[in-house]
Amino acid sequence: MDIKATLTEIATLSIEDRIRLVQAIWDSIAAEQMSPDLTDAQKQELDRRIDDDTTHPDNTLTWEEIKTSIQGQR
Repeated sequence: MDIKATLTEIATLSIEDRIRLVQAIWDSIAAEQMSPDLTDAQKQELDRRIDDDTTHPDNTLTWEEIKTSIQGQR
Protein backbone atom coordinates (compact mmCIF):
# COMPACT_ATOMS: atom_id res chain seq x y z
CA MET A 1 0.00 0.00 0.00
CA ASP A 2 1.31 3.41 -0.97
CA ILE A 3 0.39 5.57 2.03
CA LYS A 4 1.41 8.82 0.33
CA ALA A 5 -0.86 8.13 -2.67
CA THR A 6 -3.68 7.11 -0.33
CA LEU A 7 -3.31 10.34 1.66
CA THR A 8 -3.31 12.37 -1.54
CA GLU A 9 -6.53 10.68 -2.60
CA ILE A 10 -8.08 11.20 0.84
CA ALA A 11 -7.24 14.91 0.65
CA THR A 12 -9.58 15.20 -2.34
CA LEU A 13 -12.55 14.14 -0.21
CA SER A 14 -14.82 16.69 1.43
CA ILE A 15 -14.20 17.42 5.10
CA GLU A 16 -17.44 15.62 5.94
CA ASP A 17 -16.30 12.49 4.06
CA ARG A 18 -12.86 12.64 5.67
CA ILE A 19 -14.47 12.81 9.10
CA ARG A 20 -16.63 9.79 8.23
CA LEU A 21 -13.50 7.96 7.06
CA VAL A 22 -11.66 8.74 10.29
CA GLN A 23 -14.64 7.53 12.31
CA ALA A 24 -14.79 4.31 10.30
CA ILE A 25 -11.07 3.72 10.76
CA TRP A 26 -11.33 4.41 14.49
CA ASP A 27 -14.31 2.05 14.81
CA SER A 28 -12.40 -0.70 13.01
CA ILE A 29 -9.45 -0.28 15.37
CA ALA A 30 -11.72 -0.32 18.41
CA ALA A 31 -13.48 -3.45 17.16
CA GLU A 32 -10.18 -5.30 16.92
CA GLN A 33 -9.02 -4.27 20.39
CA MET A 34 -12.08 -4.05 22.57
CA SER A 35 -10.05 -4.22 25.78
CA PRO A 36 -6.51 -2.98 25.81
CA ASP A 37 -3.98 -5.19 27.52
CA LEU A 38 -3.14 -3.68 30.87
CA THR A 39 0.24 -3.88 32.51
CA ASP A 40 0.52 -5.46 35.94
CA ALA A 41 1.10 -2.00 37.42
CA GLN A 42 -2.10 -0.70 35.78
CA LYS A 43 -4.08 -3.70 37.09
CA GLN A 44 -2.72 -3.12 40.59
CA GLU A 45 -3.61 0.58 40.42
CA LEU A 46 -7.15 -0.20 39.29
CA ASP A 47 -7.52 -2.74 42.11
CA ARG A 48 -6.21 -0.15 44.58
CA ARG A 49 -8.72 2.43 43.36
CA ILE A 50 -11.61 -0.04 43.53
CA ASP A 51 -10.61 -1.03 47.07
CA ASP A 52 -10.34 2.64 48.07
CA ASP A 53 -13.78 3.38 46.62
CA THR A 54 -15.26 0.38 48.43
CA THR A 55 -13.61 1.36 51.72
CA HIS A 56 -14.41 5.08 51.45
CA PRO A 57 -17.61 5.42 49.35
CA ASP A 58 -18.29 8.96 50.60
CA ASN A 59 -14.85 10.25 49.60
CA THR A 60 -16.02 11.55 46.23
CA LEU A 61 -16.55 14.85 44.47
CA THR A 62 -19.29 15.81 42.05
CA TRP A 63 -18.35 17.00 38.57
CA GLU A 64 -19.48 20.51 39.60
CA GLU A 65 -17.14 20.43 42.63
CA ILE A 66 -14.24 19.35 40.43
CA LYS A 67 -14.92 22.10 37.87
CA THR A 68 -15.17 24.73 40.62
CA SER A 69 -11.90 23.55 42.12
CA ILE A 70 -10.11 23.70 38.78
CA GLN A 71 -11.52 27.13 37.93
CA GLY A 72 -10.39 28.43 41.32
CA GLN A 73 -6.77 27.51 40.48
CA ARG A 74 -6.58 29.83 37.47
